[in-house]
Amino acid sequence: MNRIRTGLCPSLARPLSDVRARVQGRIAHVDAQRPFSPALLDSFNRRHDYLRISLTERCNLRCFYCMPSEGVELSPREHILTDDEVIRLASLFVKSGVRKIRLTGGEPTVRKGLDSIIARLNELRPFGLDSIAMTSNGLALHRRLSDLVRKGLTHLNLSLDTLDPFKFEIMTRRPGHDAVLRSLDVALSCSGLQSVKLNVVVVKGLNDSEVLDFVELAKDKSLSVRFIEFMPFTGNKWDKAKMVPSKQLLDTVKHRHPTIARAPDELNDTARSWKIPGYAGNIGFISSMSDHFCSSCNRLRLTADGQIKVCLFDAKEISLRDAVRSGATDEDLLQIIGSAVIEKKEKHAGMESIDVLTNRPMILIGGPQQSLMHPFPLPLSNLVPVAASSRAVTRVERRWQSHSTNSTLRLTHLNSDGRPSMVDVGDKDSTKRTATAIGYIYIPRIAYELVTGTPSQSENDLSVDKRRSKATKKGDALTVAQLAAIMGCKRTSELIPLCHPLQLSNISATLTPEVVDIQESRRHGSYTLSHRIRCTATVSCEGKTGVEMEALTAVSIGLLTVWDMLKAVAGKEMVIGDIIVSHKSAGKSGDFTRCGTVEAA
Repeated sequence: MNRIRTGLCPSLARPLSDVRARVQGRIAHVDAQRPFSPALLDSFNRRHDYLRISLTERCNLRCFYCMPSEGVELSPREHILTDDEVIRLASLFVKSGVRKIRLTGGEPTVRKGLDSIIARLNELRPFGLDSIAMTSNGLALHRRLSDLVRKGLTHLNLSLDTLDPFKFEIMTRRPGHDAVLRSLDVALSCSGLQSVKLNVVVVKGLNDSEVLDFVELAKDKSLSVRFIEFMPFTGNKWDKAKMVPSKQLLDTVKHRHPTIARAPDELNDTARSWKIPGYAGNIGFISSMSDHFCSSCNRLRLTADGQIKVCLFDAKEISLRDAVRSGATDEDLLQIIGSAVIEKKEKHAGMESIDVLTNRPMILIGGPQQSLMHPFPLPLSNLVPVAASSRAVTRVERRWQSHSTNSTLRLTHLNSDGRPSMVDVGDKDSTKRTATAIGYIYIPRIAYELVTGTPSQSENDLSVDKRRSKATKKGDALTVAQLAAIMGCKRTSELIPLCHPLQLSNISATLTPEVVDIQESRRHGSYTLSHRIRCTATVSCEGKTGVEMEALTAVSIGLLTVWDMLKAVAGKEMVIGDIIVSHKSAGKSGDFTRCGTVEAA
C-alpha cells in the first residue's frame, strides 16, 4: 500500500498542474453543454455563474467592520423580497446559467423559513444548480445545521475573527463565542457538507497576532481557514494602517512553516490556497485590497431588498424587486439583469478610492444607493424617487422604489425653476415634534485629562503645564460648550438660510467624555485618538415642521466650542465627526430611531 501511495506507478505520478488542467477542461466541456444566457456575460467576457442572495438585513451580532457603530437603517419589511420572489429570481438565474448560489445576510439564519428556501432551491438542481452554500456567523446554527444539510445545503462558510472569547465580545459587541465553536464542530462532523471554510477578517493590532493559532485549526480538521483583508465599507471606519496585506500574513506563516506550498485553487475562487504538509486542511488568503482578483470574478449579488449589484465595491444597483412587482416577464427581467452586467467595470477602485459614502455598509450587501435606469418600462406614476442614504454626504443619489403616491422628482427646497425656495408649511397641522442628534470630537489624552480633571502623566512637563493654563483661562470647556450648543440651537434659522424660525419648547444638551476601544478610535496622521467627547442634543417644539436641523446645529456648535476651548493644548490633533440624527418623532415621514442609538433618544 505504501508503494502505491508514493506514486511508483507512472500513471499515478502526473504533475498536479496536469490533473488540474484536465479537471478544468472537463468542467468547461460540461458547461458548454448547458445553456448560458448572454445576459450573464459582461463586456470583458466574464461568465457570471455564481449568485449571492442576501436573505435579510438583520443580524444577531454587531461586528465593527460590517455594521457602523450607530447601526443601520433597515429597509421596511414590505421592501424585502418574499420567499416566492427569491425563488422566482433564483430560478431565472439558474436557468440562465448560474451554477452556484450562496445565501448571505445580514445573518441568513435569522430569516424565517430558511429551511424552506433551501429545500425549494434544491429543486432547481435539474436545471443546472450544482451547489447551495451559506455564509453564517454560526451563533444560532449548531441546532439547525443537520436539517439544513438534509434540505440541500452543500457548502458552509463560518465567520470567526478571534479565538479569544473576550476579544470576540469586543469585535462583535455581543457574546456567543462558544456557540460559534459548537457550530464549527457540528459542521466538521456533518457528512453531507462538501466543504467547511472559516472566514477570518484580520485587523492590525486587534487579531493579527492570532493568525498562527488559526492555522493550527487546519492541522487535524478538514477545514479551510481563509484570512480576509480588512475592507472599506460605509461606517466601518476603515483605515489603511489597520489593513494587513495577505503577503505579510503569508510571510508570517512561512516563518513558522517553511515547507508550506501552493495548493490548487477552485475555478474562480477568491482565495489563494496553501497547504502545509501533514495538515488535514488548508489555508487561504483573500486579498481584495492588496491584490484583487477582478479578472476572474464570476459573482453577482442580490440584496435582501431586491437590488442587483454587479460588484461588492460598486454603489450602483438596479431594482429587480420593483420590476417583479410591476408584472415583468422573465424576458423583461433578463433584459434588466443584462443591462447591469454589461456595465460591470474591469476592476474595482483602489483601496483608497473605493466609494464608502454611497455604497452600503457590509451588513446590507450581503440603505439606498445610486441605481441604474433600466429598459423595462415601469409606469412612472408608480415610481417615487428616494434620496440616497443619509450617510452619502457628498453626492446626490436616488433610488427608485415602488409606491402608490404620485410625488414628482424634485428637492423640496428648490422651486420649479430650480431656485432656492422655503417650503410652505401653512397647510400643515401643528404637532409635538422631537429630534435628537449626536456627534463626537476625538481628542488626545492631555485634552481628556483637562476636561475630566484626571491627573496628567505629564505633570512635571512645563510646556504642557503652560498650555493647560492657557486653555483653562476660558473657563470650564464642557459647560461653555453646553451653553453654546443651546444658544446655537435657538439661532438655527439665522444660520441655515431656508430653515423656518421655530418656537422651541425645550433644548437639552449634554457633553460626555468617553474612552473608546480600538475599533471606535480615530486615526489622525500619526496619532490614534482613543478619547472623545460625545455631544447629545434633544430639541422639542409644537410646530408645523421638524426640529432635526435644530438638534444638528446644537451638536455642531457644541463640538466646535469644545475645539475652541481646547485648541491651546490639542489644536493640531482633534477631529470632529459622526454627527447624525439618532431619533425623531412626528412629522410626515414618521418616527425613527437609528439602530444602536436608542439610549440617545
